[in-house]
Amino acid sequence: MNEQTQLRIGTRGSALALWQAEWVKAQLLAAHEELAVELLVIKTTGDKILDVPLAKVGGKGLFVKEIEEALLDGKADLAVHSVKDMPAELPEGLHLAVMPPREDPRDALISRNGAGLEALPHGARVGTSSLRRAAQLLHLRPDLRIETLRGNVDTRLRKLESEGFDAIVLAAAGLKRMELSHVVSEYLEPERMLPAVGQGALGIETRTGDTFTNEMVASLVHPQTMTIVSAERAFLKRLEGGCQVPIGAHATMEGETLILTGMVADLEGVRLIRKELRGDAQQPEVVGERLAEVILESGGAEILAEFYDNQ
Repeated sequence: MNEQTQLRIGTRGSALALWQAEWVKAQLLAAHEELAVELLVIKTTGDKILDVPLAKVGGKGLFVKEIEEALLDGKADLAVHSVKDMPAELPEGLHLAVMPPREDPRDALISRNGAGLEALPHGARVGTSSLRRAAQLLHLRPDLRIETLRGNVDTRLRKLESEGFDAIVLAAAGLKRMELSHVVSEYLEPERMLPAVGQGALGIETRTGDTFTNEMVASLVHPQTMTIVSAERAFLKRLEGGCQVPIGAHATMEGETLILTGMVADLEGVRLIRKELRGDAQQPEVVGERLAEVILESGGAEILAEFYDNQ
């Protein structure tokens, strides 16, 4: 029997991040009575830079870099992330050990008067920090004025009123976890708006060689979530995508069949390439990579080349 009984969870300090870390802590304590679990709150670059769009300051890694450094330094034993904030490539020595059951992956529209997307007035101001959301909104409603909106969930909801937006778009999962579903005007189904890769899923990141921690977190694994999110992340990795490119994906399972839909778009949402692929659920990474190839061959390569040429 291993004598270690303590685990430290690295987490961001936002209300949602703390909720997620506390939830994981509770699951670990329920599964392992002998454990002592504490939270280590870490301020990330993404939490410090709030006045610049993420795409202009480095994208996804901004919310995980300092936490991953704490893992590698041994200051934290595991980290709890929103998978949609995690880059496709993880640092050597770290891995995405487990994912618990996925929460709602959809995007949610919150408008000041309760109107859905189609009912927003012509030229409505919509706030989002996501290029993926912006491109798909403009594809559906080219008349909309998309404006940058950063900050945690509470901040963004406040800005809906204080900065005069007609609507904002947030992840449904965060709103549900924070018991804020009542503010949602309309859920945007994946058929209309593909979510971010891994949206709604929690990722528990650990050191690959830390046998004790990996054994402790194994009780939290949800195999279907691991499968579908692995497909989405393989799609993202093949496209070499981050926050700087409008990329979306959503996977589901029907028996042993994995159904993956993905898209790449330009910033204006004029060129939007969306494809679906079915494959073996036992090989989610293969399905993700194949769908990426299909999209690249269908014009996605040209869209991506323009983004990377302009960086």
